[in-house]
Amino acid sequence: MWRNTVDHFTPSTDPVLNSVAWSAIVGLLPLLTFFILLAFVKTKAYVAGAFALLVALVVGIAAFNMPPALAILSATQGGVFGAFPVLWIVIMAVWLYHVTVLSGRFEDLRRVFDVIGGGDVRLQAVLIAFCFGGLLEALAGFGAPVAITATMLLALGLPPLRAAAAVLVANTAPVAFGAMAIPVTTAAGLTGLHATDIASIVGRQAPLLATFVPLILLFILDGRKGLKDCWPAAVVVGLSFAVTQFLCSNYFSYELTDIVASLAGLGAAVLFFRLWTPRGSIAARERLGPASDTVSDARSENGATRSAEGSREAGAVATAKRSAPGGLTPTRTWLALFPYFLVIVIFGIGKLWKLGVDLPALLAATDIKIPWPILHDALVNTEGKPLSSTVYVFQWLSSPGTMLLMTGLIVAFVYSKYDDGGRYRITVGNAVHEIWRTIVKMRWAGLTIVTVLALAYVMNNSGQTVSIGTWLAGTGSFFAFLSPVLGWLGTAVTGSDTSANALFAKLQQTAGLKAGIDPNLLVAANTTGGVVGKLISPQNLAIAATAVDLDGQESVLLRKVVGWSVALLLVLCTLIFLQSTPILGWMLP
Repeated sequence: MWRNTVDHFTPSTDPVLNSVAWSAIVGLLPLLTFFILLAFVKTKAYVAGAFALLVALVVGIAAFNMPPALAILSATQGGVFGAFPVLWIVIMAVWLYHVTVLSGRFEDLRRVFDVIGGGDVRLQAVLIAFCFGGLLEALAGFGAPVAITATMLLALGLPPLRAAAAVLVANTAPVAFGAMAIPVTTAAGLTGLHATDIASIVGRQAPLLATFVPLILLFILDGRKGLKDCWPAAVVVGLSFAVTQFLCSNYFSYELTDIVASLAGLGAAVLFFRLWTPRGSIAARERLGPASDTVSDARSENGATRSAEGSREAGAVATAKRSAPGGLTPTRTWLALFPYFLVIVIFGIGKLWKLGVDLPALLAATDIKIPWPILHDALVNTEGKPLSSTVYVFQWLSSPGTMLLMTGLIVAFVYSKYDDGGRYRITVGNAVHEIWRTIVKMRWAGLTIVTVLALAYVMNNSGQTVSIGTWLAGTGSFFAFLSPVLGWLGTAVTGSDTSANALFAKLQQTAGLKAGIDPNLLVAANTTGGVVGKLISPQNLAIAATAVDLDGQESVLLRKVVGWSVALLLVLCTLIFLQSTPILGWMLP
């Protein structure tokens, strides 16, 4: 039921013709608008986002009876959240990469990668996107892994479009336990279920994805040739990650699952490379030049007229090559890797340090909680209580973006002190000035992120998203098959598995009780389904495209990854349905 008075509004699941089905169909219009404009009309992402936001406002006001002022206020809150912390994180991640380029250590980093991964650029990319990206997901989340690993793949010399697609697909299996397993913790808090029970089931679903994701990455990067040459290493990495993810989530600490699994995958790869050498490494390096897909694929699919040089800063790259003569020394190797080790250290301290002082709690205490004006008091649940989603949290110190800023400043200072006789030239002042250039460069991508988050908040606060979920939940025992779709949809809309659980975890629990299905299984399914929705989230598409300097080509990127998202979703749907039956019921704890 919905209630709309002068002072309050409570979203409903059936405002259109008193039908949940019709309400859900109408509620899908903003999403359909966005993806049709992006994938078929081939508009710019920020244009598609703006039109989708307009449709969401019209649907929210006209069909879901939300007061216009509250709908607009919801959009403003979403837009501000999109600007900070989401866009802040992305800008800082890209800026950190630019600092390494300006310093001239870009080519050193590339040479270091030649040593890692058996000297094979494809396997180096898999380790960075999957293992290092999983580690960043565990510590930070919120788009930082995609932005950072995408820029690192560029440092390998990989084509921008393939690099962006690879990091999006890689950022799947670790997401369920990302940001210290906050999606699981959120789901438990909302449902009253035990977090360890949810995590143990997620740990029997997500590892299946982890096993195959490195193989998919090889195919994205180098097609069948990449699979033929490098599949043994991909299997070792995937299985090591998957087994460790299962063991840690079930028998150790679910909060540390991704950290342990990522390190296990990386360690297993290093050991395996001592016994095995990949084939076709030199040919792959020549084949995977930056122009190999940016010009041909992007032009043919998107009508783009950009040149290959437009996908990277040619002057900066040339500077890096000029400034890295001779072989690597231990010092140059360490300084090339220093920014990424420092990221791990700073995020690790900020998220985990509890010796003597609980630093995560101390940082969280600096957050400024702002009840959104008017909206916080007017938007209430069926019990008349304000919704927690109407409180905006300004994470000025605890935000991953701020931690990346601190990292970049330290890196710039260290680099300015170790210039190797003038070969590497950067000052802290130059690095700080680069922040503004990064902001200007990312203005259109930033607009996309802002409009998409505004769209998500309008859909959520008006009841459109919940109507869609309630409609899917009315399918009885077959809901076990559809259960992951809710997580997939919620994450695709919001860009966050945590947000998807906030939207649908309670709904999953209720549907499970009504259908006679284990609520823990369905809440876990919502979490696991969300991980494969993240790679088609407009927010993540914009982050990935911006990180590799392919602004405006989000539609090309969407078409490159949407098939993988749907295929992995179908695998999860089938797995979870079978887990709800005696066929695979033995898999559950």
